[in-house]
Amino acid sequence: MDFSLTQNLESQPLWIFLLLALAFLSLLKSSFKILKWVFVNFLRPAKNLKKYGSWALVTGPTDGIGKAFAFQLAGKGLNLVLVGRNLAKLNDVSDSIRAKFEQTQIKIVVVDFCCDLDHGIERIKEAIDGLDVGVLINNVGVCYPYARFFHEVDDKLLCDLIKVNVEGTTKVTHVVLSGMIKRKKGAIVNIGSGIAGVMPSSPFYALYAATKAYIDQFSRCIYVEYKKSGIDVQCQVPLNVVTKMSTLERPSFFVASTHDYVRAAIRHIGYEPQCTPYWPHSLFWAFVKILPEYVVESYWLGVCHTIRKKGQLKDSSKNE
Repeated sequence: MDFSLTQNLESQPLWIFLLLALAFLSLLKSSFKILKWVFVNFLRPAKNLKKYGSWALVTGPTDGIGKAFAFQLAGKGLNLVLVGRNLAKLNDVSDSIRAKFEQTQIKIVVVDFCCDLDHGIERIKEAIDGLDVGVLINNVGVCYPYARFFHEVDDKLLCDLIKVNVEGTTKVTHVVLSGMIKRKKGAIVNIGSGIAGVMPSSPFYALYAATKAYIDQFSRCIYVEYKKSGIDVQCQVPLNVVTKMSTLERPSFFVASTHDYVRAAIRHIGYEPQCTPYWPHSLFWAFVKILPEYVVESYWLGVCHTIRKKGQLKDSSKNE
């Protein structure tokens, strides 16, 4: 019986064995990806952020993801440099953090990234002089008020998108990075966007998506440049989070609260150059990747048409 089985196997064409080998390798690869995903999202320990330095700098800390980062970094024992344009809101956030974490030292730097960027960068440079800023969270960003064709983007919005999302993130990174290089340690987190990072294309958000694609590529490049210098650079790509920018009002399985997103985000700092920290978002991303691009683009086009119409109705009602 064993002899006949051997004969049967030997009589099979070579392509069958190759096909079985490919199927086995494909199954092995998929199993490895699933196990890695489970480890990264649920088992991998978070890094001790205080080892990077005792201070963290957060841009855009008065609302949404930036505010959640400020609170949770203070909870990790880090002192804070808060950079934003509204002094009253910065003071409110600072007072709230100190009320919860009494030992936290906080410095406030007022910078309007849409206007006085060069002067603002100088103020940041002066504020962090002598501080071991070990963690940088580049969170500040501007998006469209609602979906629109590229020709409908006015000059001010066009300039703000490039100045805040591209120039602002780049220059803040440049000024903070010099101190990290001297100390040979640091972690830089740049907040990207699922629109640029997940969708094959982003109609009706062309310029915003392009600025976030820049952030992703910028992060990947300096990750490679400085990973041997003790500096970890990462672009985080969130999908739907309840913020003023997203206009989403309540969390759900695929829509993260700012607290839940940042809790996951902090666990990923210091690892891969690009990540989607909130695990339901990564599931959605994986699903999108297996779909044909034209299906995703058609769906997104329909969603954006609806968003655009609602935005235009709001604009027209305001002008009446």
